[in-house]
Amino acid sequence: MPAASPSASAPSPTTGPTGAAAPRGLRSRWTALTVLSTGMLMTILDGSIVTVAMPAIQNDLGFSPASLSWVVNAYLIAFGSLLLLAGRLGDLLGRKRLFLAGTAVFTGASVLAGFASSPAALIGARFLQGVGSAMASAVGLGILVTLFTEPRERARAIAVFSFTGAAGASLGQVLGGVLTEALDWHWIFFINLPIGLAALLLALPALPADRTHGGPGLGAGADVLGAVLVTSGLMTGIYAVVKVERYGWASAHTLGLGALSLALLAAFTLRQAKARTPLVPLRIFRSRTVVGANLVQMLMVAALFSFQVLVALYLQKVLGYGAAATGLAMLPAALVIGAVSLGVSARLNARFGERAVLLAGLALLVAALGLLTRLPVRADYATDLLPVMLLAAGFGLALPALTTLGMSGADDRDAGLASGLFNTTAQIGMALGVAVLSTMAASRTESSARSGSTPAEALTSGYHLAFALGAGLLLAATALAATLLRPGAPRLPR
Repeated sequence: MPAASPSASAPSPTTGPTGAAAPRGLRSRWTALTVLSTGMLMTILDGSIVTVAMPAIQNDLGFSPASLSWVVNAYLIAFGSLLLLAGRLGDLLGRKRLFLAGTAVFTGASVLAGFASSPAALIGARFLQGVGSAMASAVGLGILVTLFTEPRERARAIAVFSFTGAAGASLGQVLGGVLTEALDWHWIFFINLPIGLAALLLALPALPADRTHGGPGLGAGADVLGAVLVTSGLMTGIYAVVKVERYGWASAHTLGLGALSLALLAAFTLRQAKARTPLVPLRIFRSRTVVGANLVQMLMVAALFSFQVLVALYLQKVLGYGAAATGLAMLPAALVIGAVSLGVSARLNARFGERAVLLAGLALLVAALGLLTRLPVRADYATDLLPVMLLAAGFGLALPALTTLGMSGADDRDAGLASGLFNTTAQIGMALGVAVLSTMAASRTESSARSGSTPAEALTSGYHLAFALGAGLLLAATALAATLLRPGAPRLPR
């Protein structure tokens, strides 16, 4: 497949979001990319930095074991359920305006989280952080694709943007351990204040201005009922998934909320088919490329939960690594991802096409998880784990190619919607990865422990199952990519 090219109706290099004048110079566009990447870094960093500090937060604020998960779940539910709505609002009200508002909300909520003195205060601040993250993240890719319309420049910009997310995840684990051990857990939230302020100050002059009155306005798509249906449907579904570990898949709680979520989303789909000004025009789902890219991403992100989180747990609970040492042990993965995504992915996409590069990246990731299924209880880092970290380079190949495909054909009308959809499928994939892989790993661990295995052996057995399931998800993603993302697949319908 050739590299993504702008559609006939796509804005010119001097046209920005909502038809506004974009920065004309290359330096101005790359400054804008720096701002967007900083926003992405802050969002991803916050997601991973919290996990390392959870024990300290529990001890200081008196969280019960059952309620501690809400430090993560409150953020995930708000973030995942509002992305689609926020992306469309960016198209209607102006993407720069929504990015600035979201960054300000996230930064302010981070300060509130840092000063939290009770579980309720911290959970509320985390929910508000998720709202701000959804507002800023949903329009980031939408702004990017309207700034960089030349295929090679766009490929390089997407590679930088994608690398920022991977770097933020790894950096968060290192930084979370260092800040928690050197200072205290409050600083994992206060660190967002200087980053957020810098992003706001840079964004004001760097991002392309919206029209005088923002985007075309709510009158062009103010489907209030549709907004209520999709947001409540996604929120209910994500809540059901993140609570699976407590209630189980076959429980009345999970099945009831799952049925309610599907009913709400079905009602939303019917509403969009009939509404005069739909919140999400259903034509976006008529593109095989867009649908395929989003499905592949959902499976890939779900699978890579087993790498990002379960490998860290294996290092700490089985091998006895500390928080900072765990982050450093996973640092080679971030380095190779960065080297590949920033150094070669754009050139490979231009030469071989995004589909071929995506398939190569998925193959490397399948190999990485395959090696993880053979981890011994007493692993040697250099021989057992370092090869896995190096094979993570597949993520540096897969994500930029997949992002380009997911945003293919998006013009100034729907770039925010396509961006919100792509981010939404990532969050759904993450929630499914947490629910499915962690639940299966815990079940296998308990079974092994009852059979007489030592705690380390039981944990390792559980992780082996999760890694094998993750490899299976990646194989399914590979099959979808090979069939749905064929050369010549139609772009986003007009």
